[in-house]
Amino acid sequence: MKPVAQLRRRITGDAGAWPEHVLPLLRRLYAARGALDVEQAQPRLAHLLPPDTLGGLDAATTLLADAIADDRHIVVVGDFDCDGATACAVGVRGLRMLGARRVSHAVPNRMVHGYGLSPALVEELAALKPDLLVTVDHGIACHAGVTAAKARGWQVLVTDHHLPGDGLPPADAIVDPNLPGDAFPSKALAGVGVMFYVLLALRRRLREQGAFTGAEPDLATLLDLVAVGTVADLVALDANNRALVAAGLRRIRSGQGCAGLRALIEVAQRDPRRLTASDIGFAIAPRLNAAGRLEDMALGIECLLTDDIHQARDIAATLNEINGERRAVQQQMTDEAEAALARVSLLDGGATPVAVCLFDADWHPGVIGLVASKIKERLHRPVVAFAPGEPGGSLLRGSGRSIPGFHIRDALAEVAACHPGLIDRFGGHAMAAGMSLRIEAFADFQQAFQGCAARRLTAELLQADVLSDGELLAEEFCRPSAEALRDGGPWGQGFPEPQFDGEFDVLATRVVGGRHLKLELGHAGLRLNAIHFGGGEGEAPAGRVRIAYRLEPDDYRGGDAIQLVVTHREPA
Repeated sequence: MKPVAQLRRRITGDAGAWPEHVLPLLRRLYAARGALDVEQAQPRLAHLLPPDTLGGLDAATTLLADAIADDRHIVVVGDFDCDGATACAVGVRGLRMLGARRVSHAVPNRMVHGYGLSPALVEELAALKPDLLVTVDHGIACHAGVTAAKARGWQVLVTDHHLPGDGLPPADAIVDPNLPGDAFPSKALAGVGVMFYVLLALRRRLREQGAFTGAEPDLATLLDLVAVGTVADLVALDANNRALVAAGLRRIRSGQGCAGLRALIEVAQRDPRRLTASDIGFAIAPRLNAAGRLEDMALGIECLLTDDIHQARDIAATLNEINGERRAVQQQMTDEAEAALARVSLLDGGATPVAVCLFDADWHPGVIGLVASKIKERLHRPVVAFAPGEPGGSLLRGSGRSIPGFHIRDALAEVAACHPGLIDRFGGHAMAAGMSLRIEAFADFQQAFQGCAARRLTAELLQADVLSDGELLAEEFCRPSAEALRDGGPWGQGFPEPQFDGEFDVLATRVVGGRHLKLELGHAGLRLNAIHFGGGEGEAPAGRVRIAYRLEPDDYRGGDAIQLVVTHREPA
């Protein structure tokens, strides 16, 4: 059912002005991504956007500075994904560095409290007797929870990056770069980035108040966590986010990461000295996220807050086990989703729906986002997957993933406006969203969502594209090029990792791990090793193929070894 992907090449344009040490290959790649000099391509912390134009900071830093001065109890309320966990750890660590003596943290349990600062979570937090709640990576849609907290006499500071709805919660202060009219130039900050900026502004306020008698706290020590949360949340890596992520990666590579991240890197069997944004996305974040998906993210946050490496390793080992369970659950749910889609396709004469809505009463709500993402990748269609919010309950929780050109949060807003009361609540951004609705409303939602997708999506948007940076020269198939590509990032959303294309002779093939295809390829007199993950199903290629691929150092073989990681394959 997957549409045939079209292999296209990026437009490069002007190569810009570069110092000699930047390889011509990198200059071409940067130019294709709109970066025409070193400052744009590899931004440093010195080029970080100042906090001045981020709205709400005056009110936010007043709340926090007064709470620190009066020794009030501050409770940082996290979220159950990687961005929320790192934002919570940054908030707790940062506030303590800036002089707060009474700082606690809390995080909702997905199965018990639902999303964000809910009334149920507020009731449980009463035992902590907080004076000030600080939400991180959520809050902008938590009207009922903020109202419940205010009714208890607590102050509430909302820090978030999600798009707001029609109204704002009754918080004492709100910091969110995506509020209407907010002048902060970057709308791509993750939740952890927003909290980091709040701390930067708070440090400046405290400095002006003469709070520091000696050296100021070095908030740059938090950038390892900022990098992990930013990459994990798949926000666009604009120049500002790349500066944050690059600085965090430098700390991790130099051995300065916090104990919890060091332990997670160990258990994921990655080399911290060569850690990339891709390693964060595919190895570190899933292990941290697993706690919030199947268990309780409090365990993940504990891993990020401990300074005891032995405790961190124990927790990381547990998170690794939970991640293994998550993979098994995800695979089962994905298989069930594909079977359901096959039945739908047969009923529709083999046609793939323009948008997909899936529900199974036995699915786990913590894994539906991953299922939606997998099906979206395979079909190149917007996908929303639903599971029961709680066993035997009347509400469904849904998680949606989208494709370029279809803003899924705006689509949900359109559905909600055209069908009042159909969706209980929703939130998110362009590529991902969450929602809840009554179980009896599923069929109506499916019809409304697919109708919205049919109106907004064109044939061009439904065509999956594999974008290539063109062909490599024969002399560029070398270790220095592969290392320059690895270290030339961070690459990610909005600043995609380089991949190339070309025609190759297939010299030999074999299947490894049951489903991955190892290849030996001939090109320009070279004999090259390649691997196509998941490409071992079906008939092995022979003769000549056209592939899209990434060029990577082959650290397993060491020395000057390189390998091509195949991302797309078609007959030449």
